[in-house]
Amino acid sequence: MKKLQLLGNITPAQFLRDYWHKKPLLIRQAIPGFKPLLKFEKLAELARENYVESRLVTQRDGQWNMQHGPLTELPARTEREWTMLVQGANLYDERAEELLRQFRFIPDARLDDLMISYATDGAGVGPHFDSYDVFLLQAHGKRRWRISAQQNLDLVEGLPLKILANFEADEEYVLEPGDMLYLPPHYAHDGIAEGECMTYSIGFRSPGYQEIGEAFLQFMADSIDLPGRYADPDLQPAKNPAEIPREMLSTVLEELNKVRWDEEDVAIFLGEYLSEPKHNVFFTAPAKPLVVGRFMEQAAKKGLKLSSKTLMLYRGKNVFINGESFAVGRADKAVLDVLANERRLAGAQLEGATDDVLEALYTWYQDGWVELG
Repeated sequence: MKKLQLLGNITPAQFLRDYWHKKPLLIRQAIPGFKPLLKFEKLAELARENYVESRLVTQRDGQWNMQHGPLTELPARTEREWTMLVQGANLYDERAEELLRQFRFIPDARLDDLMISYATDGAGVGPHFDSYDVFLLQAHGKRRWRISAQQNLDLVEGLPLKILANFEADEEYVLEPGDMLYLPPHYAHDGIAEGECMTYSIGFRSPGYQEIGEAFLQFMADSIDLPGRYADPDLQPAKNPAEIPREMLSTVLEELNKVRWDEEDVAIFLGEYLSEPKHNVFFTAPAKPLVVGRFMEQAAKKGLKLSSKTLMLYRGKNVFINGESFAVGRADKAVLDVLANERRLAGAQLEGATDDVLEALYTWYQDGWVELG
């Protein structure tokens, strides 16, 4: 897929300056002539798989219902007001992966996934807000979007979906295939299908600091080094046996204050944390992997590419892939940076790789992380 314009007549720099995190942007014909990458039958097939995250949302007689996949049965396509949502479509379809990668003017550390929503006439998931930025690309049919900058984000209690209790639209747009709407975090919106339609949602990672903090402390548990054992040679007789001694509290506090971390600790944590595949991602190893010599011959001829499921990042001398990290020298770093940024390597680019990198690439090939190009 060639590089797309996507943002109309503005550049990524202008978009980030004027709209990102700030205000909505409607882009008519962001992808002119766009057609769905996956047919309904393929979407339904994915929704039946237990490793694919999917949901079925229905509204009957004013009552909302949500069913999590696998979705073994779906309502008839002629029935109104039901929506099928398939998360992470980019993991299972090469064209969806290519579309998602068109949004890499946002760093991979923030880019999340491509969700596909199929809806019958009148269907939606109710007025709601997302905690992250989102691009809503219309793929098929029409959807009417009503959006609002309202500050009141109270939810209706007791529903299976997070639906806003007091939604009041400021603006309204009807999107047709190829049109795209960007919404910043916490911007209220409600999309209703006008006839059968499909919408592609490009979402971004926005983890809470609490989640990051808990994960970081678990990460640091493996690297903390506090030698010695608590002792109290000057202990005095206890007046109140159940009370924790002041000296014990002070001594332990002093030892815990010796725990330190620096920028590289945080960088390694972030790289492993952000490149860790989601719980439902499984890699498929080659059915008949080539022996190492034959693999090197084919890699030199065809090049290599990352699996669509592989997450690869880097920072400084550290490279991260699927939750693992390692430090590399300058020459190897140059090769691996290209693989991370381009998500592929030409055969000629392997010529300067050391044996360590070639060995790593072969291991990744055996694990299904890297494929022959």
